[in-house]
Amino acid sequence: MRLLKKIQVSSISRKGFLGWLKAVCIAFLLILFIRGFMFETYTIPTTSMEKTLVEGDIILVSKLSFGARTPITHLSVPFFSKIYYNDLQLPYFRLPGFTHIKENDVIVFNYPCEDNKPIDKRTPFIKRCVALAGDTLKIRNGKVFINGKGLNEPIDAEFDFIVKTDSTQIDPKQLEKLGITEGGNFMDISTYNLTMTRKNAKKIKKFPNVFKTEIICEDSGICSENIFPSSIYYTWNIDNYGTLIIPAKGMTVKLNKITLPLYYKIISVYENNILAVKNDSIFEINGKPANTYTFKKNYYFALGDNRHNSADSRLWGFIPEDHIIGKAVMIWFSIDKSKKYFNRMRWDRCFKMIK
Repeated sequence: MRLLKKIQVSSISRKGFLGWLKAVCIAFLLILFIRGFMFETYTIPTTSMEKTLVEGDIILVSKLSFGARTPITHLSVPFFSKIYYNDLQLPYFRLPGFTHIKENDVIVFNYPCEDNKPIDKRTPFIKRCVALAGDTLKIRNGKVFINGKGLNEPIDAEFDFIVKTDSTQIDPKQLEKLGITEGGNFMDISTYNLTMTRKNAKKIKKFPNVFKTEIICEDSGICSENIFPSSIYYTWNIDNYGTLIIPAKGMTVKLNKITLPLYYKIISVYENNILAVKNDSIFEINGKPANTYTFKKNYYFALGDNRHNSADSRLWGFIPEDHIIGKAVMIWFSIDKSKKYFNRMRWDRCFKMIK
């Protein structure tokens, strides 16, 4: 009787363990499915999207919106993005989505410049899509134009402003109350360089000791070396950029020494061709002479809402369609790491829709 009882208890324990293990495995697979094909969360690490998104926001990204991208790196360890087998890559494929990317959508994508990593293992970036495949982009004095029409500016977009006072300083508590965290005095105590929204700039201009607020804007024709495509043929800067045509699948462009800086990386890296250039005017693609090129993918152009403090397409160019992860739809909750204990939670940002 004792032996029989011992065997029965052991059998029950084993069944209980197997049931628990099965439940854990099902939950794990369900989480992987949701993260891979439906939704994923990300934390905002920088100020490049302020004030639409602030540092410490934890956002929900919908992969259903544009269609989930199937895994490209087949052999990798879940939840550990740096552990993967690089030599086995699957072709790009995207499931049908509910919609397509639209102008002013806030999108999450893999950083295109990390050429040494598989596409789906590159660092996630978040920016606002301002131009779609086939669009013509122009930025004049900070204003974005798409196909000749001015694009609506995000309500909470930030810019750098020069603020002048009557030789007295602005109370830091006033700036804190307005949520202005970037910038401060420069040159002298009466001159400030502040990063803020146009709405806050109007409020500051009403301060009794402030007599001037003016947006900082780089002059047209002044070339910034770090601006895409970093060529002597393009005297562009962050406030005066373009005219630039965004490549679309099936579009054909002429190849010459002026257009090549724009499309070199697309041809040789994003679309995996062997491009040879001789004397700036003779081009070979995959060993064959070529004076035109037809694009195989759609591309996008994105800006940060913090327009003067964002590493975006103005610096590194186009976003290939296979780099798109999804659409940022909602802020789950937000944590201010500069504060302590219960004051760290930004309750007013919880469950806020992203526009």
